[in-house]
Amino acid sequence: MNHVEPQKVLIADDDPINRQVLAELLKPEYTVLLAKNGEQALERAARHAPDLILLDVMMPDLDGYEVLRRLRADPQLEQIAVIFISGLGRPEDEANGLKLGAADYIAKPFNATVVMARVALHLQLVRQRRMLERLAHVDGLTELANRRRFDELYAQEWQRAQRNGWPLSLALLDIDAFKQYNDYYGHPAGDRALRAVARTTAAGLRRPADLAARYGGEEFVLLLPDTDAVQARHVVDEVCATIAALELPHAASQVASVLTVSVGGVTLGGHGPESAAELFEAADEHLYRAKQEGRNRVVWRTALAD
Repeated sequence: MNHVEPQKVLIADDDPINRQVLAELLKPEYTVLLAKNGEQALERAARHAPDLILLDVMMPDLDGYEVLRRLRADPQLEQIAVIFISGLGRPEDEANGLKLGAADYIAKPFNATVVMARVALHLQLVRQRRMLERLAHVDGLTELANRRRFDELYAQEWQRAQRNGWPLSLALLDIDAFKQYNDYYGHPAGDRALRAVARTTAAGLRRPADLAARYGGEEFVLLLPDTDAVQARHVVDEVCATIAALELPHAASQVASVLTVSVGGVTLGGHGPESAAELFEAADEHLYRAKQEGRNRVVWRTALAD
C-alpha cells in the first residue's frame, strides 16, 4: 500500500490560546505548522509550502490582509489556499477577505465542527486541483510527461543553465520504422511498443531532475540538467541498448530484426550563445543525421563548432 503524506496546515494567529486550540483540533489528521505573526507566516509558508493556511486577520505589524496580498504576489506561494479566521463579523469584512483571494472566512469564536468541516473541504479541493494539474502534464498512453510539461521544464532548465553556467543536455529519440511496425503488427501492438519504450527510457534516467517525455507520435525527448556531453551520451547509449535488448520483433524493419531507436543529442556548455529554441533545433538536426546515416545509432553534438 502506498504511503500518503498528511496534508500540511499552517495556523497563523498572534493569540497563543487560539493557536493551541486549532493545533490540537487538527493534529490527529494533518501536519500542523504554527506562526505567531504575519512575518513568521510568510517565512513558514515559503519554507514548508503548506496546503492550507488558517490566517488570523487582526495581527500586529502585518495583518492577515497584507499577508494574503504578499502570498498572492509571490509566484511560488500564490496557489496556497487561505481561510481567514477573524473576530471581525461584519459582512464587509468577510467580503474584503474574499475579494483578496481567501478561500473561506470563519468568524470567531469558532466552532470546532465547522472548522474541521471547512478545512476538510478546502484540502479536498486542493487534492483535486493538484490531480488535474498532474493529469494535464501526463501523456495518456505512455504515462510519461507530455510535450506541454517538457516545454515548461525545458524553459526553466535552460534559464538555470544560463544563469549558473552549468551544462544542459538534450536528446531526441525516435523509434525506427515505426509506421511500418504499426502497419505490420497493428496499432494495439504499436501502442504496447510505445509503452515499453517509454518505461525503458524513464527507467534509464538516474536523477530526479532528469526528464523523459513523449514529444509526439513515436518521438521522445530526454532532458538532462547539469549533465555534460560524456555523461549524457553514456545515459543515452544505455537507454538505446536496453530498448534493443527488449527484443521486440520488427519483421518490417530494414534496420534490425528488433525494435530500435535513433537519437540526436546536444549539450549546451553554460552561458552558450544558443537560445532554447536553437538548442532544440540542433538536437532535431542531429536526429535527422542519425536517420540519414542508417538509423539505430546516436549522433551527438558536443560543441557549437560541430
